Amino acid sequence: MKQVQNGTLEGVIIKELTRHCDERGYLLEVVRDDDGLMERFGQTTYTMTYPGVIKAFHWHSIQYDLWYVAHGEAMVVLHDLREDSPSYKQTQVIYTGEHTPKLIVIPPRVAHGYRVLGDKPIGLFYHTTRSYDPGSPDEERLPYDDPSINFPW
Repeated sequence: MKQVQNGTLEGVIIKELTRHCDERGYLLEVVRDDDGLMERFGQTTYTMTYPGVIKAFHWHSIQYDLWYVAHGEAMVVLHDLREDSPSYKQTQVIYTGEHTPKLIVIPPRVAHGYRVLGDKPIGLFYHTTRSYDPGSPDEERLPYDDPSINFPW
């Protein structure tokens, strides 16, 4: 298994986010229309996950996911399933959360999942380029311990 720690899988974008702080708190821009990161807007979803939980893996055929961990800390794991990609079968690990804010753009056919780090839940916002359709979901799943990925959680 080849892991890419600080590099990126083909098409994965990591936008480092900047806090604008003052005595009242901070402001953080996550996604802007002039970033050029979304071909179109589908929906925004928020999920909260408890400490120690692993949610992995799933992937999409059409939609892009844009992930932002607003609270807590997570280890995000990406694995390239695209046979025509230069990073095919490579794995990328990204540490992100409230202390290291990032927006992660995940292309179609890149399996993705995460593990909650520390002793508090994470709050994850994910923006997608397509709305979820329960009658025809653009989502495939692999177990977190799938032998083809062989990731040592």
